[in-house]
Amino acid sequence: MNIMDFNVKKLAADAGTFLSRAVQFTEEKLGQAEKTELDAHLENLLSKAECTKIWTEKIMKQTEVLLQPNPNARIEEFVYEKLDRKAPSRINNPELLGQYMIDAGTEFGPGTAYGNALIKCGETQKRIGTADRELIQTSALNFLTPLRNFIEGDYKTIAKERKLLQNKRLDLDAAKTRLKKAKAAETRASSEQELRITQSEFDRQAEITRLLLEGISSTHAHHLRCLNDFVEAQMTYYAQCYQYMLDLQKQLGRCFPSNYCNNNQTSVAPAPSASSNVIGSSALTSTSGLVITSPSNLIDLKECSGSRKARVLYDYDAANSSELSLLADEVITVFSVIGMDSDWLMGERGNQKGRVPITYLELLN
Repeated sequence: MNIMDFNVKKLAADAGTFLSRAVQFTEEKLGQAEKTELDAHLENLLSKAECTKIWTEKIMKQTEVLLQPNPNARIEEFVYEKLDRKAPSRINNPELLGQYMIDAGTEFGPGTAYGNALIKCGETQKRIGTADRELIQTSALNFLTPLRNFIEGDYKTIAKERKLLQNKRLDLDAAKTRLKKAKAAETRASSEQELRITQSEFDRQAEITRLLLEGISSTHAHHLRCLNDFVEAQMTYYAQCYQYMLDLQKQLGRCFPSNYCNNNQTSVAPAPSASSNVIGSSALTSTSGLVITSPSNLIDLKECSGSRKARVLYDYDAANSSELSLLADEVITVFSVIGMDSDWLMGERGNQKGRVPITYLELLN
């Protein structure tokens, strides 16, 4: 037998197998043939693998959108990745904004209050841009890459073995159908032999598929570690941004000349977080029974010559020697001073005295 004859016979056998599977599949759909059901444990494993694949893809794609909102940039990075080449470095939005601010501040004059403030803001924006770049790199390496490896590696292997199992199951059921239809003793003996072979191949493939699917639990454990790395990367990023903005706030507090603040009735007192907006509502009462500072309380304090006790709501670092540093939850004495900016009070703690921002205080009865 030459190679050509062997190939022809192999193609004919493959065509026969394909036709047999197609007939079996069609008859099952029409309800004209019986179907071997997989055991419940294997079905649950298959369902778990499919669910893992679907949600991993969704999480991976949305994480990519979060880290890189620009779809064109994502496509470019995808192309470079497929070409196994490094994507060119590009300036990100915070860095670009920072550069614009620095250029504007330089043109307005670093010696002017506005120009100086723009330069400081620009430098902070560029630092945020650097932190943003580090977040993207860390998240891509520690979170996105493992998810992508599962989709493009492990799950593809599972899908391949699952398809093989489906084919072996069709072969088994086709053999069962032929055995039922066999009438002659010789044909029946041949069909029984075929059934034993197909049953053995089906059982073997079911075991291979089951072992692969049981690895999904290990995949979940690995993805959990990767998720923790992603959370830590985000935590580091937001902590850096918060610290950068705190530093910038202190620097801007030193940028405003005192006569500018007094003439325009503005204050450089830093505002606490939006979630703790104590000032701006009137006659609010805290759960502890303390009266929360409201505009009317502050006006009364400004107009009276006496002093009041106040609880400090948030930590505050003094920007200069005229201010008093504060610690959250401590109680200090506050009083107004004629001519002082409306957003500040004079605070006193023992022998220490200095200006304190009213947005950081809660007046006590």
